[in-house]
Amino acid sequence: MQSIIPHSDLPQLSVGRDVVLNGMVCRVRELATVSFIHLRSEVGLVQCVVAGALPPGLCTHAAVRIRGRAVSATLREPSLTHRELEVRVEAIDVMSSPEEPAPFDVSKPELEVGAGVALDHRALTLRHPRVSAVFRVQQELVRGFKQALFGQGFQELHSPKLAAEAAEGGSEVFSLDYFGRTATLAQSPQLYKELCTGAFNRVFEVGPVFRAEKHATSRHLAEYTSLDFEMGPIGGFEEVMQMATHVIASAMSRVKQVCGPQLALLGAAVPEVGAIPAVRFRQAQSWVGAAGNDLSGADEAAIGEAVLQKTGSELVFITHYPTATRPFYAMEDPENPELTVSFDLLFRGVEIVTGGQRIHRRSALLAKMRRMGLDPEPFGFFHQTHGYGLPPHGGLGMGMERLTQQLLGLANIREATLFPRDRSRLTP
Repeated sequence: MQSIIPHSDLPQLSVGRDVVLNGMVCRVRELATVSFIHLRSEVGLVQCVVAGALPPGLCTHAAVRIRGRAVSATLREPSLTHRELEVRVEAIDVMSSPEEPAPFDVSKPELEVGAGVALDHRALTLRHPRVSAVFRVQQELVRGFKQALFGQGFQELHSPKLAAEAAEGGSEVFSLDYFGRTATLAQSPQLYKELCTGAFNRVFEVGPVFRAEKHATSRHLAEYTSLDFEMGPIGGFEEVMQMATHVIASAMSRVKQVCGPQLALLGAAVPEVGAIPAVRFRQAQSWVGAAGNDLSGADEAAIGEAVLQKTGSELVFITHYPTATRPFYAMEDPENPELTVSFDLLFRGVEIVTGGQRIHRRSALLAKMRRMGLDPEPFGFFHQTHGYGLPPHGGLGMGMERLTQQLLGLANIREATLFPRDRSRLTP
C-alpha cells in the first residue's frame, strides 16, 4: 500500500530540480519535433515538453505519471499556474486512457458549451482551468472564514440536517418520511447554534442547507452551503457586524494571498475591506425610491451603486429591517418594536449575509411566536433551553456560492456550485 505523501514532499518546481508528477492530461500539442502536454497535477497546471514520439494512449483526459526536470519555460500560456517553468520529460507512464471521446473540448481557453450541457457533464467541465479556478478561490474563501473564527475562539459545530420543524417557520421546506413521522431538511443550523452559545459562547458551522423556494433565478439554489456563526454574550448587534467585517476581510485577504493565478485567469478583483458603512433600512429605501418591508433585487443593486458612489465601498450593511419580514427569533429594536436589530450585508449590490441579535429570554420568545401565529409546541426543545438561560447572542448566515459568485463576477450561481440543485436539476 502506497503511503500518504506529506504536503512538504510534493513535487517542488524550481529550475534544475528532478520531479515526478501525477495527473490528468488536459491538452496535447504535437509539433514536428516536440510535443507540449498540459498536465493537471498535484501542484496545479504544468506544461511538460516531450522530445520525440508520444507513447500510445497519451491524449486529453489520460491519467499519467511523468518523470522529468524543471527548466525555464520557452512557451508561456495564461491558463497555466506555473507560467515561468516547464518540465522536460524523461519518461511517461500512461496509467489509463479514455474509452470514448468527450462531448466537448476542455483544452480550449474558453469552454465552448451551453450551460445545460456543461452542468449535465459537470465532472468533465471541472477539468477546464477556468472552471476549476472558481473552486480553488471558493476553497480559500472558506478557509479564510474558518481561520478568522478559530482565531477569535469559536468552536466548530456539526448540527443535524434532519429536523422536526423548520428553523425559519413557514412552508418552504423539503419534507420526507422519517420512520413513519414527517421530517424536514434543515433550512439552517440557526436553532442549534443559538442553543450552543450557552455551552461554548462562540460557535460556527459550514454545512449544507435546503430551501424549497420556487425560485428560478441566477442567484438561488435549492441546496447551498451556509457559513454560519453565533456569538454570545454580546452587548448589541453591532458586535456581530464587527465580527462579520473581520471574517469577510480575512476571507478576501486569504484569496488575494494564495489565488493570484486564478484571479488573473478569471479577471476578478478582490475588494479592500476596511470599515464597512452601515445604513438603516428606511434610509436606504429613500435613496433609491423604494417602499415596502423588504428590498427587491433591483433595490439592492441600486443601493449598492449609491453606496459605492457615496463612500467608495463595495460592501454595505443595511440595518433595522422591519419585524414583519424577519424570523421569529429576531430581537426587536427596544426603541421601536416594528423594527429589528438585524442586518443584511450587500456585496456589489447583492445580499450575501443575513444576521442580527436574537431573542435570548424565553418569555419574549414565546410572546413573539404567538404574535406571529406560530405554535410554540413544535419548537419546545428550542424555547425550553431559553428557559434554562442563554446569554445575549447574535450571529449570521452567509451563502458560500453567492459570495463566490459576487467576488468573481459570475453570471449565474450555478457556476459557483460544484453540482447544483435547483427546481429542475437533481443529477449529476
